[in-house]
Amino acid sequence: MTALTDLGLGLTVPPELSARAPAEARGGARDGVRMLVGRRASGGIEHRRFTELPEVLRPGDLLVVNNSATLPAALPGRLPDGAPVALHLSSAQPDQRGGYLVELREVVPGQAAAHYPPGRSPARPGLRIGLPDGGTAELAEPFTTRLWYAELDLPEGLLRYLELHGRAIRYGYTDRDWPIEAYQTVFAAVPGSSEMPSAARPFGPEVVARLAGRGVLVAPVTLHTGVASPEAHEAPYAERFHVPAATARLAGHVRAEGGRVIAVGTTVVRALESAAEPDGTLQEADGWTELVITPERGVRAVDGLLTGWHEPRASHLLMLAAVAGRPLLAACYREAVRHRYLWHEFGDVNLLLPD
Repeated sequence: MTALTDLGLGLTVPPELSARAPAEARGGARDGVRMLVGRRASGGIEHRRFTELPEVLRPGDLLVVNNSATLPAALPGRLPDGAPVALHLSSAQPDQRGGYLVELREVVPGQAAAHYPPGRSPARPGLRIGLPDGGTAELAEPFTTRLWYAELDLPEGLLRYLELHGRAIRYGYTDRDWPIEAYQTVFAAVPGSSEMPSAARPFGPEVVARLAGRGVLVAPVTLHTGVASPEAHEAPYAERFHVPAATARLAGHVRAEGGRVIAVGTTVVRALESAAEPDGTLQEADGWTELVITPERGVRAVDGLLTGWHEPRASHLLMLAAVAGRPLLAACYREAVRHRYLWHEFGDVNLLLPD
């Protein structure tokens, strides 16, 4: 049981509220999940279905989505003594320092690879990990207690290598490995995320068409997610992003006309806020962002947020509180537990609106 101490609720999230399989594997459809709507101005909460999203939004609103596609970023490896290890790759591209970040995880037969307990990780400078088809990863230096810079030596290009030998990163709350297609959204176009930008997972062609018919606009940004490791609850680190000029202009037009900019996922909030001027004006931007969004910093370019349900100790909650305010966020999480909403990337969603 996980205590919601960061929100001061004194609640727990029962383990059975973890979504262990995709919605379509549970007998429904991708868009068949539930959606809790919270409104900051009134404090009101509504229990909806995701398929009602077009009716909840207004004509002239703008949904900004992340078009990053999920990589099969988990690779099987071997330590020098032959022991198996899982290597999770945090980026499809070298970061600003020119290296790849990786996480080593413990192989547990019949289960998802596990976060090493403190002091148990084999990671050390110079450790050479054998990978499929003669590939290797050599650890250079630590970035955090769990993430390490590594030099990769692969027999072919990274994306092709992952396609041949990798699988989707899986955590212990899921019931089994799922194919990489289960971790792609309808907007996925640019490969690069280690973990799915999951807030957009429920979208399908029918909902998108109904949004268009309603006069709700949709525009893309790209932010390639790193490895979150839900057990660690670390602050965000640098991620690659791109805000196109067309999306920046459209967001400015929408706000000037009285519409709302609704981010689909915390990744979109981070990308937009990284491209925002102090007055909220958006500019085209491309590069790496280290921005951490807190209630004290606030948001400038985003009016609302569609997001999944996050671990109570996750740093994402600081961003959610910046968008929704702590009172509404706390009320939403209490309602979600009371009404047994499902958590994590295959679960239900939370729409946080200003009014």
